[in-house]
Amino acid sequence: MFSIRVYGLLINENKQVLVSDEFIRGDYYTKFPGGGLEFGEGTRECLKREFKEEMDLEIRVGDHIYTTDYFQLSAFNPAHQIISIYYYAHPLEEIKAPLRQKPFDFDERQLAVYAEKSETETFRFINWDDFSEASVSLPIDKIVARMLKEGL
Repeated sequence: MFSIRVYGLLINENKQVLVSDEFIRGDYYTKFPGGGLEFGEGTRECLKREFKEEMDLEIRVGDHIYTTDYFQLSAFNPAHQIISIYYYAHPLEEIKAPLRQKPFDFDERQLAVYAEKSETETFRFINWDDFSEASVSLPIDKIVARMLKEGL
């Protein structure tokens, strides 16, 4: 089985990179915003939907950055191979979602969501000079972070 994931790299006017801090099934992950492709959906539509669902943010999907070109086993389902697709994401409006200053800074509402769904998330920007592959948790995200820092 394959799990296709689509992620957006949003870099603001201050050259800060948006990341999602997530608490999933008892573990902490910092990753790029995005998520799973649904049946009948294109990759760009998926990314628009994910940003709308997760951040209530309308985006324009920009250039393709990277698609996984090696075998990556899913961290959540050992029967699945992960294929991740990355695009630049450009906001079409002001970000309304609360942005945090530190990792995994969940509020009471987010912790209540976790109790119900076994996952929650929050968002923050990382300054360009502080951003690196160490800023993200997932193996494919690390490759993309390195590519981004090296200027693709």
